[in-house]
Amino acid sequence: MDDGAKTLEVSLAMLDVAAAAGTTDIVATPHADIEYEFQPELVRQRLVELKATTTSAIRIHSGCDFHLTFDNVIDALANPAKYTINHKRYLLVELSDMMVFKSTEPDFRRLQDAGMLLVITHPERNPLLRQRLEMIRHWISMGCYMQVTGQSLFGRFGTKAKNFSETLLREGLVHFIASDGHDNKHRPPTMDEAFRYVSKRFGEKRAVALFSTNPLAALNGELIPIEANPEPAPRRKWFLPWR
Repeated sequence: MDDGAKTLEVSLAMLDVAAAAGTTDIVATPHADIEYEFQPELVRQRLVELKATTTSAIRIHSGCDFHLTFDNVIDALANPAKYTINHKRYLLVELSDMMVFKSTEPDFRRLQDAGMLLVITHPERNPLLRQRLEMIRHWISMGCYMQVTGQSLFGRFGTKAKNFSETLLREGLVHFIASDGHDNKHRPPTMDEAFRYVSKRFGEKRAVALFSTNPLAALNGELIPIEANPEPAPRRKWFLPWR
């Protein structure tokens, strides 16, 4: 759908790629923005078709890449489970890279008051958010979560995105790592390499939380306490020898 897999065959290939990399669950997240209309019935039909066709053991869940347009927010307030992951509580929110609107934080609070738990997607790829680390900290203090794209860790979206991913991880400001897979070749839904990277750089406990424990909680609609996010990795200290 929209800018993801164009055919059923590509979707099936993506499932094979993901399964080979160790994935057990995938959330399919077509957009709800000014370019793409979110059509729940069509999404449901495509998921039924995909599940009926695949031989993969991967469980496929519904979700949405949600933009904070006026109509979207009004509709989400009236239908809280329409856009959320697995129709539970977690809502993936993609922000504009053109500007941070004055309505952003009030919209966050309105959606939260309606029972939704907000996950800001790929802040490391947003040039405005890369300059607003304190704003990200503030949103987290409000109860928002942050999700980084796994391929950002390897420079797929540029050096700035890679470096900011490292900053967010080092500061303990990441709650999910996602594949953001779009196809089976250029942006495949693989997570194993990113898991090994995070495990090596920030510890296995952190990797398990970001790739397994927290995503499972999101699928089940269970609250992930912000304070329970693993402690940030200690900063490296360099000592000069006495002379």
